Amino acid sequence: MQPGDRLRVVGTDPHLRVHLAPWARTRGHRVEGDIVTRGDAGDRRLAGAERAGGATTVVERPPRTWGLAARGALVEAGGPVLDGADLDERGEVWTELAPRLYAQAAASQWDPATAIDWAVPHLDPDVEAAVVQVMTYLVENEQAALMVPARFLGRIHPHFREVIQFLAVQVADEARHVEVFTRRASISGLPLGVSGSGGRASLQTLVEEPDWATASFLLSVLGEGTFLSLLSFLERCAPDTLTARVTHLALQDEARHVAFALGHLGEHVTTDARTRDRLRAAVERRHDVLASTSGLGDSVHDALVIVAAGAWTADAIAQGWERVQALQTEMDEGRRRRLVRLGFSEAQASELSALHTRNFM
Repeated sequence: MQPGDRLRVVGTDPHLRVHLAPWARTRGHRVEGDIVTRGDAGDRRLAGAERAGGATTVVERPPRTWGLAARGALVEAGGPVLDGADLDERGEVWTELAPRLYAQAAASQWDPATAIDWAVPHLDPDVEAAVVQVMTYLVENEQAALMVPARFLGRIHPHFREVIQFLAVQVADEARHVEVFTRRASISGLPLGVSGSGGRASLQTLVEEPDWATASFLLSVLGEGTFLSLLSFLERCAPDTLTARVTHLALQDEARHVAFALGHLGEHVTTDARTRDRLRAAVERRHDVLASTSGLGDSVHDALVIVAAGAWTADAIAQGWERVQALQTEMDEGRRRRLVRLGFSEAQASELSALHTRNFM
């Protein structure tokens, strides 16, 4: 109905008659007998209202006055400004992959209680101690990988809802990884392993990075990208089915995280030519900050060798050593491939990969 349109009320219910006039007046309508004439109060209230894009249309820079309105909603004027949502540029946060990756992530959630057989493995004590050390290392890395996206969630404009939804699931993924790696480390009753100061210093630079694009690049493209090789290595070389299972499940999740980061950073470098320079500078700056640290501690490196060896014999240890060397080569090749995907030259990719932290993440 338009203002001035008239509607005859049909029915004789006395309750309807009693409440009709007060209700109509609150909305600016006029009631005469059984005729309601529509007023224009509703139209006046919507003066200055605007659409928050379309349900499937993502705008370049949604204003903060849209607040928490659903994308595509008609937003009344005069509402509160959404403070803190400073990540509000499409080119900075969006990727066309976001809706599909979120749907995939939501459908791929797994329950540690049912997806894993938690039977206690019976390994050689030295091998079990090595697994515990590796799991201790994985836990602290996953805790950093949880904290980084969690820090930025509240800064992304709700207009980019699929990005927020994906990152929320990513945080849940990392929380689940912390749970299963902790449980695997503890299942044999051995105390957890060493947390190296150099490794924690490396992770601290990720947690403290204030720029979203840089944090995503360092964490997901370089760090989690490198961890794809590490988790795949642990699944292949695991001395027991439990270790193989937990690393396999974590690997599936991490692959999504890397794909998302490559997607939104790929759009970011396309819209802002300076982004690659910023990312390159971030790698160099982080390398300089960590130059005096030990990176991957001997305890973790030796544990990886023993896990890959599967036994405490000279021949097995020699084979484990070779496998860890091959792993590091594989990590470097993977980093270089991903850097080239973001538009770095082969030479730049090789240089930046070599500067990546020795702690892997």
